[in-house]
Amino acid sequence: QVQLVESGGGLVQSGDSLRLSCVVSGLTFGAYNMGWFRQGPGKEREFVAGITWGGREYKGDSVKDRFTISRENAKNTLYLQMRNLEPEDTAVYYCAASTSGVIISISSYDYWGQGTQVTVTS
Repeated sequence: QVQLVESGGGLVQSGDSLRLSCVVSGLTFGAYNMGWFRQGPGKEREFVAGITWGGREYKGDSVKDRFTISRENAKNTLYLQMRNLEPEDTAVYYCAASTSGVIISISSYDYWGQGTQVTVTS
C-alpha cells in the first residue's frame, strides 16, 4: 500500500519559515518524480515545486526565490523549505509521486498525500 504522509505545516506570521516533510512508503521512492502542490481557499490546486528522480528541480514562479525542494532517498522523504512566507501562501500543501509525464502537471501524478495546512497571517 502506497502512503505519502505530509507534516510540518502550521500557523505562522509573514516573513517566517517552515519546512514541510513528506515520508513515502510502499513504492521505490528513488524511481519517482516528486512534487509539491497547494490549494488555497477557493482556489484550484496549483504546482509549487517538483524534483525528478535524478534531482532536477522545478519551481512555480510565485515561490521561485523563496521555496526550496529537496529529497533524501535514503529516508524516502521529500522536503519543502519555505522562507519569507506571505499570506498568499496560505493553503493545504500536498506531496505527490509520479512515474512519468510533465512534472508541473497535476495529471502526471499517481499518488497523493492527505495534505498539511499552512496558514500565514499578516
